[in-house]
Amino acid sequence: MKDHRFPEEWRQGVYEAIARRRDMRVFKSDPLASETLAHILKAAHQAGSVGYCQPWNFIVIEDKELRSKIHGHVTEERLKAAEGFEGEQREKYLSYKLEGILDSAVNICVTCDRTRFGPSVIGRNTMKDTDIYSTCGAVQNLWLAARAEGVGVGWVSILEPEKLRALLNFPDHVVPVAYLCLGYVEEFPEKPLFQTTGWLPRIPLAEAVYSNGWGQKPSEFFQQLLEKADEK
Repeated sequence: MKDHRFPEEWRQGVYEAIARRRDMRVFKSDPLASETLAHILKAAHQAGSVGYCQPWNFIVIEDKELRSKIHGHVTEERLKAAEGFEGEQREKYLSYKLEGILDSAVNICVTCDRTRFGPSVIGRNTMKDTDIYSTCGAVQNLWLAARAEGVGVGWVSILEPEKLRALLNFPDHVVPVAYLCLGYVEEFPEKPLFQTTGWLPRIPLAEAVYSNGWGQKPSEFFQQLLEKADEK
């Protein structure tokens, strides 16, 4: 049987990019080279998509005035979101820096065109949202490529999609999926921020894997392999 695995060094690089990807909020002022950004966007554009519909677009936002408007909206929504927490948890939430809209080198809004190559697209007859899932795959590609290039990425989700639609002039059939901040950072933390600060616990891999149906644990042997893999 032909061995289709990548060479060991390549494989390790893939796993390292996945393990060391972080959601970044604090950025350096250094500009991001256009060539580097182009490579990152190419990786995003190479994502798999349902029926090969490639529903994404990437809105590169450098204009400071526009970014300031978006930042103002996010600030308002952040304060509204704080009302959903109480006491110490609310104070802790407000202490977090949750975006780098103005600090990062560039902002990118990743969108999904829900009409592209439609109305019939292979794979979307019963699962209409697979175009959005495909766009999320492009976001993940972008994130991993950026990490490999030493570029930090932060996903800003504290915003109203319709407000963003108005600010960026999206037509009705295009929906915003991810608003991202990209730029160089001082360092990538060893563990995710919300894990190290105790906001939420990390779920062990073995607790996330079922066998042949919801809630059914895999064999003891495989469970031990999952636990061992999780330790690395």
